[in-house]
Amino acid sequence: MSFDEFDSHFDRFATDVFRLETLQTYAVSEEDSRIHAFRNGTPRPVRSVLNTPWLARIAVTTVAGKSWQRVHVVDHPLSEYLRYELVGYVESQAAGEQISIAERAADPSLAELSKDFWLFDADSTDAYVVLMDYDGDGQFIGFEHSTDPAILQRCRTERDLALKHSVGLNTYLAIER
Repeated sequence: MSFDEFDSHFDRFATDVFRLETLQTYAVSEEDSRIHAFRNGTPRPVRSVLNTPWLARIAVTTVAGKSWQRVHVVDHPLSEYLRYELVGYVESQAAGEQISIAERAADPSLAELSKDFWLFDADSTDAYVVLMDYDGDGQFIGFEHSTDPAILQRCRTERDLALKHSVGLNTYLAIER
């Protein structure tokens, strides 16, 4: 599946999309300069629905009644990448995405969550998942689209587990660590 094909899923889902993130670092070369600036204390450029197509897409689909959810399972201490990403989550949340954070140490069952995915229309007969494959350094390898009932059930179970042990982004950010 190409990136364009993957991207088109966000224009086609009917009711809901859920993202599970389990890595502590994602090796995204396009973000290198922004992470470097973050490390040096340079403020991030302002991103909003007015100047960022991804955020506009979240806002438009949310206004249309669709739901976006994301849980990132984190380890402590937070990696530099995660500290950077948490700042970006605030912008996605402002656009309408429901973002939560689950601390892996909160429950032993969270240790088993290690495969990232996007779950689309999870509880419908048209449900499908896009599994995200990364190498040990967080470098993206590829996508795998699936409608296999066993894989869908595993992803639903992992979604429910992650949500059960997570807190909303604002709560997470407000807690002193």
